Order: sequence, then C-alpha cells, then structure tokens
Amino acid sequence: MRIHVTGATGYLGSELTRQAPQASAERAEVRDAGAVRELFERVRPDVVIHTAYRQDGPDAPEINVTGSETVARAAAAVGARLVHLSTDVVFDGRKGAPYVESDPPAPVTEYGRTKAEAEARVTAVHPDALLARTSLLYGGAEASKHELAARDPRLTFYTDEIRSPVHVGDLAAALLELAALQVAGPLHVAGADAVSRAELAKLIAGRPVRTGTAPPGRPLDCTLDSSHAQALIRTRLRGAREVLASG
Repeated sequence: MRIHVTGATGYLGSELTRQAPQASAERAEVRDAGAVRELFERVRPDVVIHTAYRQDGPDAPEINVTGSETVARAAAAVGARLVHLSTDVVFDGRKGAPYVESDPPAPVTEYGRTKAEAEARVTAVHPDALLARTSLLYGGAEASKHELAARDPRLTFYTDEIRSPVHVGDLAAALLELAALQVAGPLHVAGADAVSRAELAKLIAGRPVRTGTAPPGRPLDCTLDSSHAQALIRTRLRGAREVLASG
C-alpha cells in the first residue's frame, strides 16, 4: 500500500512516517492545487493521510479549509483513499455526554470552525474520505506543546475543559490500520479516558499544577466516544491515565 503523508514534519506526521518508513513524505504547498495534483499524479498513492493544518494565525483558515479541499480533490482524482485528520473541537462541549460520530458539529472557536468547514469541503469532493476526529496529542519523540505547557509553573490549566488525550504512537498506528479499511465519514479516534486539561497537566508534570475554570468561549467537555474505531482495529487507544501514570 503506497501511503502519502501531508504535514510529515509535524508532530503526528513525523510519527506516521516513523511507523511507516516507506510512506511518501514529499512536501507540496497544500493551497497550491497544481502542485498537489502534480505530486499525487507522480507518486500515485493508494492512501493519503492528511495531517497538515495550522492551529492559528492569519493563514490558518486557508490552510485548514482550502488546503484540505485541495488535497481531497487531488486524492479523489488519482483514486486514492483519504484519511483526513480532524478534531474534537468541532464540538462545543455542552452536550453533557461523550460525542458520537452522528452528533452535529457546533464549534465555538475559530480553529474549530475551520476544521468543521474542512470536514464539509472534504466530504463534498471526496465522499469516501475518512474524517478521523482526535484530541490532544502527547508522547512523541519530542515533547508536544501540551507537554511543554504542563512543565511551565506559570500557566493555569482548566478543570472543566475535558478532552480525550491520545498517545501519538497509538493514534498513528490506528490511522495506519484504518487506512487499509473501507470506512468513510466521521470516526472518533482518541484516547479512552476523559481527562481535564488540569489533570492531564498534572499527569505529565508529575506534580500539582495551577488550576482554574475555563473563560467564556472555550469548548468544555469534548470527550469523544471512540468505541466504533476501537472495534475496527487491533491497536489499543489507551487512556492518558494508563499511559502517564505508569510512565
């Protein structure tokens, strides 16, 4: 199976290429339709795993929305399966229960809005694409931004912002398994534990951290129910408590 990874130098992308060293990691500007099309026509991937994104900044909407649509359109043109990475913050966290794949997106942040729009654009041009929604990443060869933040005693971590953190190695292995399966549409692929940002920071730092409640406008309990994905794959999507408490 020929795999191409966008964003291969990023936190998840680099773990994917570590686990699948045969994967193509050649870079093309995702907003440049001609460059992406030329790359895919030359590489002829069976699967494209699209991890490239921008968290914030003036070019984030174009990279996350237009870039994702461009990659999806080019993948469809060469008959490649597409695994598109999305996020738990396409939800607002006000449901009061873990989110399942059929729950409608309702983002409250600009980043969440760009990712929700990207899901819609990708589906429109590549209806068979898998939309893999995940959560906070940690555990890579280098410290993630969440791990670096947890070690900064000046920062405050929210007790009411709940996520499903996932070890980046588990996520990468799960995505590589899912790449070989004919499953489409939204799929939640995140850790098994519902953990507040405060608890996650404490687990990472190995000491108490400064805590508080989230300010208005933040997504709150965005726990993802990943039972559907877990039933499809051998890789265990471990919870943060299991991974970090034992480490």
